[in-house]
Amino acid sequence: MTGRMRRIRRGVLIAWGALTAAQFAAAVGVIAADAVRKRREPIPGKFPRHTPIDIEAHGSELRLYTEGTNLYRDMLADIRSATRTIYFESYIWKDDEIGQEFKRELTAAAHRGVSVYIIYDRFANLVVPPHFKKFDASLHVLPFKLLNGSLPFSPRTWARDHRKILVVDERAGYVGGYNIGKAYADTWRDTHLRVEGPALTELSNAFVDFWNYYKQPKHPRLPDPGPRDWEPFVRAIVNLPQRLLFPVRGLYLDAIDRATTNIYITQAYFLPDDDMIDALIDAVERGVEVRILVPKLSNHVLADWVSRGSYDRLLAGGVQIHRYKNAMVHAKTMTVDGHWSTVGTTNVDRLSFSGNFEINLEIVDEGFAAAMEKVFRNDVTNTENVQLDRWRKRSRGRQLLERLLSGFGPLL
Repeated sequence: MTGRMRRIRRGVLIAWGALTAAQFAAAVGVIAADAVRKRREPIPGKFPRHTPIDIEAHGSELRLYTEGTNLYRDMLADIRSATRTIYFESYIWKDDEIGQEFKRELTAAAHRGVSVYIIYDRFANLVVPPHFKKFDASLHVLPFKLLNGSLPFSPRTWARDHRKILVVDERAGYVGGYNIGKAYADTWRDTHLRVEGPALTELSNAFVDFWNYYKQPKHPRLPDPGPRDWEPFVRAIVNLPQRLLFPVRGLYLDAIDRATTNIYITQAYFLPDDDMIDALIDAVERGVEVRILVPKLSNHVLADWVSRGSYDRLLAGGVQIHRYKNAMVHAKTMTVDGHWSTVGTTNVDRLSFSGNFEINLEIVDEGFAAAMEKVFRNDVTNTENVQLDRWRKRSRGRQLLERLLSGFGPLL
């Protein structure tokens, strides 16, 4: 290697190192500043409430929740009434008054003879005190392991169990964005579903497949819940990193490409890739109203900054962006053309689309879509609309930070 080539190589390495150091310094800076802000100005959790909405869809009974108090009340009531089996899966399970109540009721159910199966994610609950994660021997508990392989760049290695499922006696089930904890009950805005009827098998099957694949020798094998409809109008779409299957991203893109009238998206962490940005802008160009609702300030400030890097392109393409105020909106939903909807656990980001275990229900039903649109319109009353001209006038410093932090997008 010539001296000139060595100097060029050294210069490139120095520049790369300086950029990397600047990116990490920027990340540390915004995280520290956000921690101070949260202490001084905690998000009040005030937002327009919506009572649960009941919808009949193709023989299944659905109940749509947008706040946690009613949801947890109904979940606990179903657990208390269980007589045969309970499947309980949660990404985060806090050791607070809500988390403890769930733990007590699950244990009580097991003591009265109910077979109770529990899955929680080890990584997501590292901050939960160890004593809370000690369970009664009557419960079948599967903590999902921290690492699932040895290849550092494989989704299998780092995949988290991000799902939230409850199935009681094969008669009632729940799925959506709500984790278990007090903050989620009274200060977060999220979306969850209760399911009765034929569609419930979709949730049972998802839980059983996961349990049987990852169970340890001490755990019993669960029976397959049985056949499902070949043409379901309510269908579970499940990401399975161990098989390198990530269909939820395709679900979103297919629905966007089919849209003719409107697309309403609500997302906690909206970090779209180029394909999704292009699909949304293409929809606008063919006359579709595209509206995206995201938190003004989420619980993950780094995700907020990375997300803002896509605003300019989306706004210039005619997409409307609404930022939710005074509460953390954690919902993961989309409804299209008053006909198609999805509710689940999947964020629009790389971790959810190509990394984590996720589950979304796809619901093709006009009645349910009407309920979703009603909720969306109610949520929009608590937002500020991002305008392109004002957005482009934000400070140079903020724009520089967005560019620096955009490098973290593939990690979020």
